[in-house]
Amino acid sequence: MPRRLFTPLQANQTLPLVRRIVADILTRARELRALGGSHGADRVGEIQDQIARLVNELEQIGCQYKDWGFEIGLVDFPSKLDGKRVLLCWRSDEDSVAFYHGEHDGFAGRRPIPAVLLGDEPNAEPAGDALA
Repeated sequence: MPRRLFTPLQANQTLPLVRRIVADILTRARELRALGGSHGADRVGEIQDQIARLVNELEQIGCQYKDWGFEIGLVDFPSKLDGKRVLLCWRSDEDSVAFYHGEHDGFAGRRPIPAVLLGDEPNAEPAGDALA
């Protein structure tokens, strides 16, 4: 099954749900770190299972969780820009999806999504025309 492709508008429309899921992931990760070696493997396994289910929820939406250190809540949304596959990139401390990077560039390669694709400019073309 092909991955879903998001426009910036669609990615931003999913943010209320994505934001809640990512907040839950980060909370569970903090709980896991707080346990340290003082609690049984059962509780650690339970929290790890909860995190895995939450990451799966993001995958069901069509986005990808990328912050495996569980510190900043980084999520990518597959997309296309000028016919090339890219990833729209959002971090949990950001208000909206406003950056993208190439599939192999990673976070360090982030660039702003052109304003015309975000619909910020008057008379902007629909986002789906150039980035879909």
